[in-house]
Formats: sequence, C-alpha cells, structure tokens
Amino acid sequence: MANIVAWALFFVGIIHLVFGIVRFKRQLAQAVSAGFINQFKEIEAYAAFWFLMSGPPLMLSGHIALHAIAVGDFYSLKTIGIYTFISAIIGVIAFPKSPCWAPLVLSPLLIAAGYGGLQ
Repeated sequence: MANIVAWALFFVGIIHLVFGIVRFKRQLAQAVSAGFINQFKEIEAYAAFWFLMSGPPLMLSGHIALHAIAVGDFYSLKTIGIYTFISAIIGVIAFPKSPCWAPLVLSPLLIAAGYGGLQ
C-alpha cells in the first residue's frame, strides 16, 4: 500500500507537468519565443512557471518515498509526509480549487507508512 501512495505522489507531479503544459501552452510559447529569460512577469505567465515548477518536487518526493520504502527508512517517509501535508494545507487554503487536494490526501498515508501503519 505504501508503494501505491508513493507512486501516486510521483504521478501527481507528472500530472502537474502535463496539465501545466496543456493549460499554459500559450504563455509558455510566448516566453520561449521571446527568449525565455525574464519572460514570466505577466500574472498568467508567472502562474504557469510556478505551476510547472511544482511538478518536479512532487515527483522527487514520490521517488524518495519509494526508495525509503525499499530500504525501510520510516523516518524519511514521515518527513516527506509531514512536509507534503503542510505544503498541501497551505495550498488548499490559498487556492481551494487547486489540485493541492491530492497531496493533502496522500500525505497522511505517507505519515502513517512512516509509523509502520501501511505495509
């Protein structure tokens, strides 16, 4: 079960990237065509940048959680779960219609796995 949760967190990051590229295609194309550097000043371009930049850390968290499960590193699972939980709470409060609900659901499961509750 813990493996499923870790993979789910990884895939939330992938979904973030794919959705961000599709949703912000115009803003990304404009930034690339204008040279990319310092091209994210408009609010939609700024949102596109940070939305896409949140994908890799989610993927990394899932990847590290998978490794922690494989080696029995429960402390790392708890730590990933706690950080993800706090970030997700802040995200849901700031943007209730955002996809931050997925990490909010997954993070307590990682914390539970860190205490040996999910095998």
